[in-house]
Amino acid sequence: MRIARIARGLVLVFVPALVFLVLGEITLRAYLTQRIFYDVEMSRYASLLKQPSANPRIGHVHRPGGRARLMGVDVEINADGLRDDEVGPREEAVRRVVFLGDSLTFGWGVEKRDSFAQILEESLSAQRPTEVLNFGTGNYNTTQEVELFLEKGLAYRPDLVVLFYFINDAEPVPRRSRWAFLARFRIVTFYWSRLKQLAARWFPGRTYREYYASLYEEDQPGWRETQEAFDRLIEVCRSQGVDLRVVLLPELHELQDYPFAREYRRVADFLRTRGVPVLDTTPAFADVAEPQSLWVSRDDAHPNAAAHRRIAAATRAFLAEGEPSR
Repeated sequence: MRIARIARGLVLVFVPALVFLVLGEITLRAYLTQRIFYDVEMSRYASLLKQPSANPRIGHVHRPGGRARLMGVDVEINADGLRDDEVGPREEAVRRVVFLGDSLTFGWGVEKRDSFAQILEESLSAQRPTEVLNFGTGNYNTTQEVELFLEKGLAYRPDLVVLFYFINDAEPVPRRSRWAFLARFRIVTFYWSRLKQLAARWFPGRTYREYYASLYEEDQPGWRETQEAFDRLIEVCRSQGVDLRVVLLPELHELQDYPFAREYRRVADFLRTRGVPVLDTTPAFADVAEPQSLWVSRDDAHPNAAAHRRIAAATRAFLAEGEPSR
């Protein structure tokens, strides 16, 4: 009798909970056909277009041939895991350039034609036929970007490698969560995101300024890993006769008095002492009084099409064939 009562109690608890979750998932999926939420879209990106990598220093890669509609735009992944056209044989008359980076380089939230990778490919071709291969992958840091290039990018025999650096690239390589499968459920992502927002209000910790600045303290493992990754990339590019340049991309919350100028100087100084040309694009955004005008959406500070055009305009001369001026 006692076992039967316990069983009935469990049924009374779990069956309504299961019904709530199923109905909630169905309702939320229908609602999200009309509304876009950044956290949900990032979870969809992870579940639809990513797969684990055998290399723990890479963590995840794009699923070859994957397709999805994310943040209101269509995203297609080619057979080699790039958000790019299929890559044909190398043509000696065509300058081949590899772009390394994270979700900004990937072109999160913008059509492929509006990404700075595509814009730069077209504008650089005015000087000489140029092919840009976009290795940008969401949620990557410098270590992952370099490892992906060493594993896959060298085989393309590029003339130039450009690493697009963002302020959070000094974070350590993340470990894959055992709960990653929950990203497939919209209701889990939606409510987890809301709980994190409430927790941030009730229990405020470090500001985003303080967090990003802390990544560059000497004892931080992510910053050490970043420096080591840069050194590996520099050594390989030099041994293969490949030109290497680095572009620093802006964090788009505050632009007129950029809060991470000191951190970017530290990155630039590290690279320049090793002979790597560096371009900081943040001055090209210093006239923007309303940073949100350059965001993909009100809850997503990734660069929109207008911001991608600014990045391309600020970067073009630096990437033109020949020795860069900075």
